[in-house]
Amino acid sequence: MQTIIVTDDQSNWEFLNALAPIVEATDYLSKDIYHQSKSMRVINLCKSYNYQNIGYYVSLLAEARDHKTIPSVLSIQDVLNTCLSKQISHDITEEMQHSLHEIKGNTFVLSLYFGQNIAKRYEILAKKLHSFFPLPLIRFTFEKKKEWVIKTLTPLSFAEIPVQHQEFIHTAANSYFAKKRFHQWRKKTRYHDLAILIDPSEPNAPSNKKALECFVNAGEEAGLNVDLIDKNDAKSIAEYDALFIRATTNINHYTYQVARRAAQENLVVIDDPHSIVKCSNKVYLAELLTSHQILTPDTIFISKYDTQLPPIQFPCILKKPDGSFSHGVIKISDEKLLQKSLQQFFKTSDLVLIQKFIPTEFDWRIGILDNKPLYACKYYMAKDHWQIYNWGSIKDIEGCCSAVALPEVPEAVVKTALKITRLIGDGLYGVDIKSYEDKHYVIEVNDNPNIDAGMEDNVLGSSIYQQIMAVFLQRIRRKHGYV
Repeated sequence: MQTIIVTDDQSNWEFLNALAPIVEATDYLSKDIYHQSKSMRVINLCKSYNYQNIGYYVSLLAEARDHKTIPSVLSIQDVLNTCLSKQISHDITEEMQHSLHEIKGNTFVLSLYFGQNIAKRYEILAKKLHSFFPLPLIRFTFEKKKEWVIKTLTPLSFAEIPVQHQEFIHTAANSYFAKKRFHQWRKKTRYHDLAILIDPSEPNAPSNKKALECFVNAGEEAGLNVDLIDKNDAKSIAEYDALFIRATTNINHYTYQVARRAAQENLVVIDDPHSIVKCSNKVYLAELLTSHQILTPDTIFISKYDTQLPPIQFPCILKKPDGSFSHGVIKISDEKLLQKSLQQFFKTSDLVLIQKFIPTEFDWRIGILDNKPLYACKYYMAKDHWQIYNWGSIKDIEGCCSAVALPEVPEAVVKTALKITRLIGDGLYGVDIKSYEDKHYVIEVNDNPNIDAGMEDNVLGSSIYQQIMAVFLQRIRRKHGYV
């Protein structure tokens, strides 16, 4: 497997040339040679990993290309999310107290360069910290209250490294690049309890009240203790065997924090954090679809650093990478509207998507669970609108939903849905597909698809809830070695 270093700061990392080729970040994102290669390890040394910055997209698209990437998007989120990083750091509290007990002050700063600290006496602490937060360059600020705790975690750029530490970085980098594996995850076991995470105040939750009751009943019939919890209960997530998220997920959101923490505790999780990361970003999905020759509307990535736009055919669809429920998706009719909309979108993301507009009366929604088709629906466009949701309307905001028996769905539509979800994971997904001129185009993959009583369950009835709970039970039992 070839290792490459990807960075937007090439001049400062030239000394690593002897260890691996150095690639400009924009080249990695755009050039076919990196898009097509499957056997590659990517060390991401961009100046910033902040959400939707270039460094973030390097790791995100590396995963879409099946490249081994360090740091992964999950590791980046663990560091950038203060709540989550503090929860994870609880597991090394004992080592922190032991290693820092001789520090006289109330604050202490520890910098890790490729998993090592310049002071040998902190070697064990550095190793444990790196196993939980495996970023190449990172700074920990500790604070002593009753005991030592991590106050902040900060990814470092080369410019932030003291000159006197740069010689040590050479040694640490040589050791780091010689490794074949970078970190291992912990495992533990629990009992047969399922938490369903909900947001009682959410107006467009993935499941309505009646559907939640059906999930609880189906779970209890299967032998699971089922609790409905909200974000205030999430601190106790480690007490459960499994987590089922029925609140709208996003990366910069408590739903991701809870999913990540549950995964760290070795719970069965749907939506698992990998699926949330992959499905919540349309740039990732577009790259994944293209890489695996799955039909999707013609897609162009536009960077705010581009000096000129490629040729664009109007009308087209402009999309924010993390929009949902038709938010952050605009139909563009001309160059003037495009320029105006790009200025707005680039305020929150370095990359946006432009896709070919494909007019259809409805979108297929194929529900996939455990890599098997579960249900199918037709989602019709809102009245006098080109999307399923029309947020500008007062009355007819949402189009109709019609459940369809799976045998009545075109075989190619189901096969297409299965092909894309197998590349993401084995959770619960809703694949949106447009059928146009005998071709089937994947529009997006939802990691927490709607399952509402009276809509998606109209064909299967109680069976849809029973099948989902059966998968949870099977996976819990597998983790405990029962099957």
